[in-house]
Amino acid sequence: MHNSLAVTTAVLDRVAPESGYAPCWRDSLPALTGERATLRELRTTDAATLLPVISAPEVCRFISAPPVTLDRFESFIAWSRAERQAGRYVGFAVIPAGRQAAAGLVQVRQLDPGFQTAEWGIALGSEFWGQGLFGDASRLLLDFAFGVIGARRLEARAAVPNVRAQVAMQKLGAVREGVLRQALVTADGQRFDQVLWSVLADDWRHHMEPAAPVRVH
Repeated sequence: MHNSLAVTTAVLDRVAPESGYAPCWRDSLPALTGERATLRELRTTDAATLLPVISAPEVCRFISAPPVTLDRFESFIAWSRAERQAGRYVGFAVIPAGRQAAAGLVQVRQLDPGFQTAEWGIALGSEFWGQGLFGDASRLLLDFAFGVIGARRLEARAAVPNVRAQVAMQKLGAVREGVLRQALVTADGQRFDQVLWSVLADDWRHHMEPAAPVRVH
């Protein structure tokens, strides 16, 4: 996850036609539903739920320092909405199937003014690790970034010791491009090298297995 707390017709064909959704993501974000997760825009009320989830030692071990108080988390959510309206950022809460409360968040931010290149990241509560939630939420986000926002290249960073994240990137078909030396500074001041991973829109469209149907409402 970055400290700012990073398809085309094939994807849009999987949107339920009865939804009537027009992709005006700067005005509002749709809810995206996969097999194991629903993504919806972050709400102020998510702060109380997500604060202990994201700040848990096992979760924030390999991410940039998250907001540490409820007020700061609420401010981050307000910032995320303002940045979405400006066309620079999108943040979703991750809601596991059968639940109402957020279990984590995914986000994507532009790296150039046209949002052609962007960075995305995900943070999930450890209770939901190993259940396929990471992969499902990531596919929904990448589908949205390529198919609706119109990004051409997505980058993700993963701390070298974070083996779980490296494996997850490989499963998504991301390409390892190199190592960024001491690029990550954690909340406790530790520095880690990060692996830079990328996914291109053409790769996602042509080489990834079709994701489960995405329902937008």
